[in-house]
Amino acid sequence: ELLEMVSKGGGENAILHHTQRNKKLFVRERLKLLLDDESFLELSPLAGLNMPYGDVPAAGCLTGIGKICGVWCVFVANDATVKGGTIYPIGVKKQLRAQEIAMQNRLLSVYLTDSGGAFLPLQSELFPDKSHGGRVFYNEAIMSAMRIPQVAVVCGSCVAGGAYVPTMAEEAVIIDKIGTLFLAGPPLVKAATGEYVSPEDLGGAKLHSKVSGCSDHFASSEKEAYECIRNVISTLNYDPLPENVIEHDSPLYSSDELLGLAPQDYRCTLPVKLILSRLMDGSRFQEFKANYGTTLVTGFGHVEGHLVGIVANNGELSHDASLKGSHFVQLCSQRSIPILFFQNTAPHTAEPTSISQAHSNRLKAQASMMAAVACAAVPKITIVIGGCYGSESYIMCGRSFSPNFLFLWPNARVALVDSRHFSIVPQAGNNDCTGDEAELKHLKEKLEEESSAFYSSARLWDDGIILPQNTRKV
Repeated sequence: ELLEMVSKGGGENAILHHTQRNKKLFVRERLKLLLDDESFLELSPLAGLNMPYGDVPAAGCLTGIGKICGVWCVFVANDATVKGGTIYPIGVKKQLRAQEIAMQNRLLSVYLTDSGGAFLPLQSELFPDKSHGGRVFYNEAIMSAMRIPQVAVVCGSCVAGGAYVPTMAEEAVIIDKIGTLFLAGPPLVKAATGEYVSPEDLGGAKLHSKVSGCSDHFASSEKEAYECIRNVISTLNYDPLPENVIEHDSPLYSSDELLGLAPQDYRCTLPVKLILSRLMDGSRFQEFKANYGTTLVTGFGHVEGHLVGIVANNGELSHDASLKGSHFVQLCSQRSIPILFFQNTAPHTAEPTSISQAHSNRLKAQASMMAAVACAAVPKITIVIGGCYGSESYIMCGRSFSPNFLFLWPNARVALVDSRHFSIVPQAGNNDCTGDEAELKHLKEKLEEESSAFYSSARLWDDGIILPQNTRKV
């Protein structure tokens, strides 16, 4: 239901205003004209959900991965039906994440610009810092130096900072009558000088194609612009990855059964092999150290024909399990095998036994695995299939350990601790716990809300919530 709502951008009225009055294509229609097929992975579609910017997701842009002319590309497309494509802090974060993916995976970048620029009332959250809006332009320069191509289509109004995105791309197309580029639009010119100037005269397609040179290609329509950008991509000399169709078996068990296996009670851990048997080709899994450190499952298998290493929680990450994990991750790195992490960390109970000698030994072993995961020079993809708690989320390649991608199942919980493990400990000499209980209840409720998958995805702590049955495809 949330994805359906998000797919409508700023809502039906805003789409009608955009398509009928302004004669522009909706952002998702633009992507259809560009893409080779429908194999498009939208990234973090719920970013901005229920954040304090209004009643719709406020990212104001759509990001994703798809193919043009057989070349995998990262797309950053402004959605002008959401507040005129104005950039809010979460929108900056979303664009920066798309660029990070492009750099990490050396993917061509395509910008579809249609933006009112930065939302000025939030400039302190958008402008001054290292991870704010200026980083978008810095990344464009760095990607050019890395020889990662970037192309752009000016398919609407691009004001202020938004104007630099297409002008820093290698090649840009501007669309007649609807594409404009200026640092300050006609209203500001009027306010500053008293002069009235039309958008076309100030920064239209003809001006930037003939006079300023900000645009490299003039298109008389949106359809022509997207045909042009496809032609540009075909001349970039950026070879598509070989698409050898790898013969592979489907799992022996239906992926739809994952809906019934997704953990809902995080006080215990589901045997993870039940999940793996519905994800691996032919349900085949070559386990590594099967009888040692059994609270972590490691081994090799194939997903859609691709060999991967599997590291999956199967209970609390013990001393032996952590040593096994270190060994296996180093093997994968040595053999250049990508790693899939399946997180379902068991929340720790706050019991006196947790400070035992065993706990102390486990600490060093976990630190060793953490170092192995951080240093493994192979692609890493993390799926949170259940709980994601505390230090184990780092050890299992959580967001701070920079996996290439991180996805959540809808039932996932992301938190430092599981609020259900809290207990009241009266202060010495204080027999009245009423105040403590009220404070604890408030903290539990806060943690409960903040640990949901939807809270995480709205803030771009992941690359999106995916349905369990789509895990293999994603």
